[in-house]
Amino acid sequence: MNEVKEALRNIERNYKLFLQQQFTFIGALQHTRENAHDTIRPVASISQVQSYMDHHCNNSTDRRILNMFLNICNDLSKLCHRLETMHSGNTITNGLLERCKLLLSHSNDLSTIRAKYPHDVVNHLSCDEAKNHYGGVVSLIPIVLDCMKEWVTHTEKLTQDVLHNVSGGSAIPEKRAPQEAPARAAISQNPRSVHLKAQSSARDKDNVQVQGSKRVQKKHLNDTENHSGKLKHPWKPPGRHAF
Repeated sequence: MNEVKEALRNIERNYKLFLQQQFTFIGALQHTRENAHDTIRPVASISQVQSYMDHHCNNSTDRRILNMFLNICNDLSKLCHRLETMHSGNTITNGLLERCKLLLSHSNDLSTIRAKYPHDVVNHLSCDEAKNHYGGVVSLIPIVLDCMKEWVTHTEKLTQDVLHNVSGGSAIPEKRAPQEAPARAAISQNPRSVHLKAQSSARDKDNVQVQGSKRVQKKHLNDTENHSGKLKHPWKPPGRHAF
């Protein structure tokens, strides 16, 4: 994905350079259309621009700017096919790629497409130029770039969701395992050992009760002996003294 982003940034840099020369691009189209005696119909396809450059271009400046436009379209087309092979995607990402492929097709009619805000390429044209001649061809590259950026955003989100689901699924058993360990240990104990432990506990309890009863009996016996000893020596009143 990082390589795709870098390729997209390189194309954007080239497009910004091209965008600074939009008036030169429009002038080149005007010159070549006049040379081709084709000033009525709009510039409606990539193949039409290619034909103007190959057969009706008379100066290096016009050739350079027309070639720059075609190279950017070619780079976008290559990146589009690369995106298609590297990720299966879903209906949204696949739909974005299909639209890019359609727009970049050399025979596709571009006359009705228009780049909207925040792009202002159409605003730099006169009303007649925008409506009847160049509105579609200047809108092609910014629309395709937006589609590809949207594809990258959706694809990254899908990847994050997959990673989140995988990490979340593996974390649950790890958290649950320590809690279930005592229960599994209790279940896995031998029934005989459990029975022996229960008998031992019962014997210990009986011994405690026997020892307690012996202590009670001994105390009772001591109290009885002390009481009987006191009875063997009854109290005698002092004898009378003679006067």
